[in-house]
Amino acid sequence: MVKIRLARGGVKNNPFYRIVAIDTKRKRGGKPLDIIGYWHPAKNVKKIDTKKIDEWVKKGAQVSKAVEKLLKEK
Repeated sequence: MVKIRLARGGVKNNPFYRIVAIDTKRKRGGKPLDIIGYWHPAKNVKKIDTKKIDEWVKKGAQVSKAVEKLLKEK
């Protein structure tokens, strides 16, 4: 199953998140199927490609709660 979720990057005490489509069996830092956007909470900057999210949802991907929350804020 494919999920749209956050993949953490950045350094200690300064996280940076990518919004990715990834197989549920992969690790948090594993290779994603597609990079959909990013979110940098320290700078309050986010960029999300909603067209890609719609395409993945049509293919059967599930959106995580954290990504749903980010989409509602946009």
